[in-house]
Amino acid sequence: MFARQLARGCRGLLLLLPASSAVRFPRRSVSTPVARMFQAQEVGIPNSSNYRLFFKDANGPISPLHDIPLFAEGSNNVYNMVVEIPRWTNAKMEICLKETLNPIKQDIKNGKLRYVANCFPHHGYIWNYGALPQTWENPSHIDANTQCKGDNDPIDVLEIGYRIAKRGEVLQVKILGTLALIDEGETDWKIITIDNNDPLASQLNDINDVEKHFPGLLKASVEWFKIYKIPDGKPENQFAFNGEAKNAAFATNIVKEVHEQWKSLIKKEVEVDNISCSTVNVADSPFKISAEEASKALASSSPLGAAVPLEPIVDKWHYVALK
Repeated sequence: MFARQLARGCRGLLLLLPASSAVRFPRRSVSTPVARMFQAQEVGIPNSSNYRLFFKDANGPISPLHDIPLFAEGSNNVYNMVVEIPRWTNAKMEICLKETLNPIKQDIKNGKLRYVANCFPHHGYIWNYGALPQTWENPSHIDANTQCKGDNDPIDVLEIGYRIAKRGEVLQVKILGTLALIDEGETDWKIITIDNNDPLASQLNDINDVEKHFPGLLKASVEWFKIYKIPDGKPENQFAFNGEAKNAAFATNIVKEVHEQWKSLIKKEVEVDNISCSTVNVADSPFKISAEEASKALASSSPLGAAVPLEPIVDKWHYVALK
């Protein structure tokens, strides 16, 4: 049974989530279909610069980047995906690398909250968009496939199932393939996945199955990434492999590589500035903190308040022609 609880003594709204994805979630709830229970807690003012979404497990606050396992419980081929941006939405939400416990926050460019443009006929993001935990694309590492350095972020995930996920949801996903975006000279892998609970999940096992069951989606995805920054005055993005999507085996190897790069980060085998590596669950990390310290980081956040209304400009259509 779906339960929603307000935690006593917490300075924000704690959303306690069920293990089943079959439940309809009320507005601004988040859920996880994984066996292990994760919770998400909103703090601050939604649609403002102080809004954050923190994560908890059964023992208290955790980092979604470092403390949620890469692999779903009891599996070595099903992955946990942290949903940052639900499909059809525009707010550029992301796991914040710089802040303790790496909450989700909205990106800021030139002092303003960032929203991706609606490039006709696409509205907002055209997939559930997020990241694989315990991954990191090392900016000092030159990828052998693209000859470009990593983008200093956890690896990005496109989830293509039918259901619109919730911000902060943790999905169990199956890897189908990957695109290799070259974003301002950096390798920015986009791992293509499907929710393991999607009705079509059993029929999609590799990249060719995507075109079979979702004709046009891969082409639309490449177009989306090529043009989405053009309304902001930036040039068209480029792809490695001429925009060809690589298969599941290739994508799985990429994920293994960036998981190893994350291990070097969390064990302090590489020196990196501006990334908080505070972890509650990685026992052998020099960055490990106590549950009490993690709780203090959450408690210092602003209380949850009423959302700021979105400006109408967010819904504007931009008509962009590919060269």
